[in-house]
Amino acid sequence: MIDTSPITQQLAFICELDRLKHVLRQTALIDGSRRENSAEHSWHIATMAVVLAEHAAEPFDLGRSLKLLLLHDVVEIDAGDTFCYDADGNRDKEARERRAAERLFGMLPQGQAAELRGLWEEFEAGDTPEARFAHAMDRLEPLLQNHANGGGTWRQHGITRAQVLARMAPLQTATPGLWPTLLALVDEACAKGDIVADAGAHASVSGARR
Repeated sequence: MIDTSPITQQLAFICELDRLKHVLRQTALIDGSRRENSAEHSWHIATMAVVLAEHAAEPFDLGRSLKLLLLHDVVEIDAGDTFCYDADGNRDKEARERRAAERLFGMLPQGQAAELRGLWEEFEAGDTPEARFAHAMDRLEPLLQNHANGGGTWRQHGITRAQVLARMAPLQTATPGLWPTLLALVDEACAKGDIVADAGAHASVSGARR
């Protein structure tokens, strides 16, 4: 007889999460030694949220934001990481990730499955103060990595200043106090040739746009 007790379901889900450690993102670590995995990314941005909470533009529940950050990329266990500037890959990203959410959160007991799936949906919608702050942290980490590791995916794919600023837009709204510092980092990267300064230039990642 198959054991379907809540504890068994929860432990199975927890073991499944281990697979996120094998999902490689496009962005390299700050030292450039290797690509980051999605579990490391989730931990890093959750820690960033704790450190940078004081810069939020509106009152928010930090604990809830942490839940959003820790859960937001769980779907990549099935869907993989989709490079943000890859227009072709992003066309079916939502469908792939929704199928993954159905399977993965469906492993949990019914009530908990609905709760965690709801948190994932909240992050995706980005309509609450907690989700807006979480989105800002999600966008900030790759900027810091690429700035520190010689341009990383910006240089590799010929990403323009306009593309980077469009990607960073959630930070201007959610953490406006950080925005001048981020602009300075982007301009410094442009000066070094890590970002294409010409706003009219076009990147070439499969018809690129994340």
